[in-house]
Amino acid sequence: MIPIKSAREADKMRQACRTASDILDRVSELVRPGITTKEVDEAAADFMQEAGVESAFLGYRLGHRMFPGNICISINDEVVHGIASQRRIQYSDIVKLDIGVIEEGWVGDTATTVPVGIVDERVDLLLRVTEKALGRAIQIAREGTRLGDICAEIEDEARRNRFSVVREFVGHGVGRKLHEEPQIPNYGKRGTGPRLKAGMTLAIEPMINIGIAAVRLLDDGWTVRTADGLPSAHFEHTVLITKDDPEILTWRGKTQLK
Repeated sequence: MIPIKSAREADKMRQACRTASDILDRVSELVRPGITTKEVDEAAADFMQEAGVESAFLGYRLGHRMFPGNICISINDEVVHGIASQRRIQYSDIVKLDIGVIEEGWVGDTATTVPVGIVDERVDLLLRVTEKALGRAIQIAREGTRLGDICAEIEDEARRNRFSVVREFVGHGVGRKLHEEPQIPNYGKRGTGPRLKAGMTLAIEPMINIGIAAVRLLDDGWTVRTADGLPSAHFEHTVLITKDDPEILTWRGKTQLK
């Protein structure tokens, strides 16, 4: 079953998502050559403490493993779930920041990819296409839309630009838990899947590779990299389905909808 939020619960989600978005903005401003990913992660923890919220990722359990970071920070060919370390960010890197917070029992989840200085032209296109794919998916995320239509929209935008979508990791419902039903792949067939209903809250998150779709899991049990070592981009918003236009709960000023 896909959870439906009441008006009161949607208000709680708005607050958690607003906080997550504000923290993501602040963390993004710290990304520069020379700073370590650990310093970025520690700053995110400080921002969360200031806001009176907890990380939705720190201590997240997958089998016997627990995620050790406050946020996920992934660089270049790292797709998702990167762990902070003493690695220093370099000029022309692309840095994926994925932030989840828990506020009064509700989760806000959002992500962006930050270019550090001037990046390769094809990499710059990758970022623009990935954010555009997210925007196109959100535009059709309305009551009555089939879930497969959203998934296909993302895949089509990637393919138009000769990029590939990650298949092993997907978007998801979000609310009282970080991962709720439904799963939202970045590929699919139009006209399939459940119909969206007002009150659903979905974390839509395209993960698009510049090369092949295949990925591999590193020995740390968390970090996912592209199999061919080429860059990957990741953007994410939490969206509330309504009877009218979709509401982006993690709206940030630079969100691209077209």
